[in-house]
Parts: sequence; structure tokens; C-alpha cells
Amino acid sequence: MNPTDTDAAGAADPALQVLLSHVDGGVLRLTLNRPRQRNPLSQAMLAALTEALQQAAADKTVRAIIIDAEGPGFCGGHDLKEMTAHRGDADGGKAYFEQTFHACATLMQAIVGHPKVIVAQVQGIATAAGCQLVAACDLAVASTEARFGVNGINSGLFCSTPMVALSRNIARKRAMALLTLGELMSAEEAEQAGLVNRVVAPGELEQAADDMAARLAARPGAVLALGKQAFYRQLEMPLDSAYDFTGKVIVENMLMDDAVEGIGAFIDKREPKWTT
Repeated sequence: MNPTDTDAAGAADPALQVLLSHVDGGVLRLTLNRPRQRNPLSQAMLAALTEALQQAAADKTVRAIIIDAEGPGFCGGHDLKEMTAHRGDADGGKAYFEQTFHACATLMQAIVGHPKVIVAQVQGIATAAGCQLVAACDLAVASTEARFGVNGINSGLFCSTPMVALSRNIARKRAMALLTLGELMSAEEAEQAGLVNRVVAPGELEQAADDMAARLAARPGAVLALGKQAFYRQLEMPLDSAYDFTGKVIVENMLMDDAVEGIGAFIDKREPKWTT
């Protein structure tokens, strides 16, 4: 789950785990751990995150997930030094670039398709694929010191893949401005735009994320998993298809043990005892 990373020259650093993990109270924390480099999504980081999420999906003790990061920056996007090191490949790096972006797309889709709700805890800058990571998460809490952007255009690279998650979170013209003008968005602007749910003072960030995850962990897991899957699927459907699909989903939900218990507890004016 916690492989070591390599620098641009390919030298392994076995002392450094790129991803740290810790479970407490049913909440799994996955911590990006290359703080000096602003926690880039290197191939090792992408693989570690994807593997950790796969393991968490099958772990019944994990009921919610927080993705956070060490250091002043959350995630600066892809590891451009790592990618540039492959410019000298016979194909100019094409195969390596394809592999990297495919791994990133796999990770982002794993987050959306994950049965547990995933919270991004953003303490600093989140740019390019780092902003994509925040947008892919189901919920996000940010420090007032956080900044967000898909500013690859400033380096001659349009953030085509990050815009997939971004454009599904915020209004089109706001997304296009970020993509074409290369500007950064403050935490408060990100909240107004719908990219994050809550902005708090730096000293309150971890507690705010913990509180959100604890509330998720206290919910019936099977119902959350069903609802999360339905939420993302219906977004891509025409209106009539969405109502047809969600009508079937809510009937399925009504027949679940947790719905029987929850509705019974509401009628009886008592606290429910969830089975999942």
C-alpha cells in the first residue's frame, strides 16, 4: 500500500513512503507524503492510492475515507520532472505519458465508483491533477490558505484530463476561465463555485474533516454505497431516464434492512441500530 517513490533520475528512496495510511473509528486517512515536492501524482503515488482504495472497498471496518497531505501543499499535479525524464525515450515519452494519464483516470474513476464516501482535506495549493483529485472526491473541506487551479496553460499544457472532474463540479464559464486564463481560485471562491463544501481556519481543518467523516461513518454503509452509485449514474442521464433509474433504486433501498430499521426508529422515536 505504501511503495517508495523514485526521483526524476530513477533513484529509489526506500526510506520514503509516498502514501501513509491510518484507520481510526472506521475512518481511513490516506496521506500524500512527498511534502517537499508538493505531493505530486507520480506513478508510485497513483498506484499507491489506487491500491489503498481497492483494499478499503473490501474492508468492512472502513466506513469513510479522508485524503489529506503532508506539508504546505496538498498536491501540485503530475510529477513533471518524472515525466520530463522520459522525453529521451525512443517515442519521445508517448508511451509513458499514456500510461501515466491512464493510471490517473483509473484512480479518479475509482474514487467516484468507490462504495465509501471520500473526503478531501485540503490545507494548501491543489493544482492541475491535484485540483482534479479534489474535484473527484465526494466531499471536500479546505483551509483558508488553500488555493485551487488547473493552470497548466501557463506551462503550455491545457489541463484536459483535470477538466473532466472540474467541469462536473462547477459552472462551465468558471471552469473555462480557470483552464484558459491559468488563474488560481481562493478557498472561499472554491466554496462559492461548489468545488469544496466548507472552508475553515487552518487550525480547524483536521477536526472539520474528522467531524464530517465521523458523521459519514455513523450512517448505514450499504445505503450510502447505493446512494453514491446512483448519484453519479443519474447525473449522466436524460431527465426521464434519471427518474426511471432512481425510482428503481429507491424501491431497492426501501426493501433493505437498514431502511426497515431506520423508518421504524423514526416512527418509534428512537435511535436506529444499523445493520451495515
